[in-house]
Amino acid sequence: MDMSSIGALSGVMGALVGGSASIATAWLTQRSQSLRELVRDEVQKREALYGEFVGECARLLMDAFTHRLERPETLLQAYALVNRIRLCASPPVLGEAERLMVRITDQYFDSNRTVDELRRIARSVEADPLRPFGEACRLELAAMRKLH
Repeated sequence: MDMSSIGALSGVMGALVGGSASIATAWLTQRSQSLRELVRDEVQKREALYGEFVGECARLLMDAFTHRLERPETLLQAYALVNRIRLCASPPVLGEAERLMVRITDQYFDSNRTVDELRRIARSVEADPLRPFGEACRLELAAMRKLH
């Protein structure tokens, strides 16, 4: 093989390697960016879902303290949210959502609370029954954010 052929072959090989590296870098960058966008969208979707569940459960808890469950369909929206949570949440988040629903249901079948009892509850450890759910959600969402 003569020197001009080796030089030409080297040039062609260099161009192929350089071009391949550019293509691979662009593909990896695009893939990484797409993954970040998917994670960001999933975090936003879950934040909205979990926020909706917290709002519904807070309303139900306050209602359950002063009312008996006369219409079971009162719980329908909360159970629908639990099942939406079941589709995407981690086991700790789902477990806390299910525990919260049990607590709400139990409260509806327990005796109604007086104003003095509500004051005592507000100052006690059981003041925020939504807290375990919120903490499980925070941990899950923080772990997801670390992915991007």
